[in-house]
Amino acid sequence: MDDILHGGIELSYLIAASLFIVGLKQLSSPATARRGNLLATVGMVLAIAATLLYKSSLNYSLIFVGIAVGSAIGVVMARRVEMTDMPQMVGLLNGLGGGASTLIAMAEFWRILATHELPSAAGIITMILSVLIGGITLTGSLVAFAKLQGIMSGSAITFPLQRALGIGLLAIFVVSGGYLILNSGSQAAFLIMLAISLTLGVLFAIPIGGADMPVAVSLLNSFSGLAASAAGFVLMNNMLIIAGALVGASGIILTQIMCKGMNRSLTNVLFTAFNTTKKAATGGDGTEAEVGDRAVRSVDSDEASMMLGYAQSVVIVPGYGMAVAQAQHAVRELADQLERLGVDVKYAIHPVAGRMPGHMNVLLAEANVPYPQLHDMDDINPEFDHTDVALVIGANDVVNPSARHDTNSPIYGMPILEVDKAHHTIVVKRGMNAGFSGVENELFYKDKTVMLFGNARDVVTQLVSGLKQL
Repeated sequence: MDDILHGGIELSYLIAASLFIVGLKQLSSPATARRGNLLATVGMVLAIAATLLYKSSLNYSLIFVGIAVGSAIGVVMARRVEMTDMPQMVGLLNGLGGGASTLIAMAEFWRILATHELPSAAGIITMILSVLIGGITLTGSLVAFAKLQGIMSGSAITFPLQRALGIGLLAIFVVSGGYLILNSGSQAAFLIMLAISLTLGVLFAIPIGGADMPVAVSLLNSFSGLAASAAGFVLMNNMLIIAGALVGASGIILTQIMCKGMNRSLTNVLFTAFNTTKKAATGGDGTEAEVGDRAVRSVDSDEASMMLGYAQSVVIVPGYGMAVAQAQHAVRELADQLERLGVDVKYAIHPVAGRMPGHMNVLLAEANVPYPQLHDMDDINPEFDHTDVALVIGANDVVNPSARHDTNSPIYGMPILEVDKAHHTIVVKRGMNAGFSGVENELFYKDKTVMLFGNARDVVTQLVSGLKQL
C-alpha cells in the first residue's frame, strides 16, 4: 500500500512539473497567457496536495489555517493592487519566496540541533546555499519594493568601499560555511551566515537606480526560484527542486532579454549605479514652450484629433504614463475610432516599457486590444519611415533618439522605438520632466514633434471625442 501511495505521489509530481512547463511556455504569448496561468495553478494545487500526502505525521489543522490565510491575502492583493503597482507586488512576492526558503533552512538547522543528527556534507552545503540565496532574495526584494513604492529614494545609493564591504562579507560567509560543514552544530556560524546573507541583499539592491529596477526585480525572481530549489534539496523534495529550477531558469532568461532590450550587460546594470541628475525643465500648455535655449511646440486635442483622423497610418506607443493614468481602455476606444475612419492602427511595444516585463502587453490585453495589432520593437521600427503619425502615450526613455548617437548619454546604445522617423510625432505627457532614467528626451524638441500636455486618460478621451466629430 505504501509503495502504491509513494508511486501515486511521484506521478502527481511528474504531472505537476509537466503542467508548470506547459504553463510557462503559454505565458510567453499574450494570446495563451491566461490559459498558461491556469495550467500552472492546477499544477501547483496538485503538487501541494501530493506533498501533504507525502508525510503522514503533519499538523494538518495548522497547515490548512496557513493555506487559508495566505490564500485570502493573495486574493485581496490580486483584486486591489493596480497594474501600475504590479512590479512592487512581484518584488514583494519574490522576497516572501526567498524568506520561506531561508526559514526552511533555519528549521532544518534547529531540527539537527534538537535531534543531534549528524548531517552529510552535501546536506549542510544545500542548507548554506538556501540561507545565502534566500536571505539575499528577501532583503534585496524588500529594498526593490521600497524603491518602486517610493518608500525610499529610487536613485542609486552608493558609499565609499561599498564593493569591498560586500566582497569582505561574502568571504566571511564562505569561511563560516566551511566551519559549519566541519562543525554542524555551530549556532554562531549559522547566525553569522544568516546575518551576512540579509546584509548582502541590501547591498545588492541599493546601488541599482530606479531605471534599472525592473531588471533587478526579474533577477530577484530568478533568485527566489534558486532559493526554492536549494530548499528542495534540503527537504529532499523533488517537486520543489523542479519548480524552483524552472522559476530560476525563466527568471535568468527574462533578465537577459531585458538587458538586451537596454543594450547593457547584467554586470553593467548591477555594478555601475546607473543614475543621472540631469533633469529637463518643466513645461506646460501653449503653442511654444521655451526650455533653455530650445523650444517645443504643443497642440490642443482638436488639432491632434485632426492629425490622427486624416492620417493613413498611426502607430501607438504606450508607456508608463498610460499605465499610471489607467488609460488603456480609452486608448482602445481611440484605436476603434481611428479604424472607423479607415486609419491603419498598430501598437509598438518596447521590451522594457513600463516597470516590468510585459507591462504594456498586459495592460492592452486587459482592454481587449487585438493581439495581431501588437508589434515588438524589431518588427515595427522599419515601418516608422512610412508611418504618418506616431502617437506616444506616456513613454519617454524608450523613444529617446539620443540613445542612437549621444555617446555621453547614460542610455547610449539602448535600442529604442524610432518614432522620430515617422512623418509626425505626437507626444502625450503631463509636462517636460525627464523619464525614469533622468535623461532629457531630445525627441520633444524635434521639428516633426508636437506635445499634447495633460493626463493621458483625459487627453485620449478628448481625442476620441474629437475623432467622433470627423
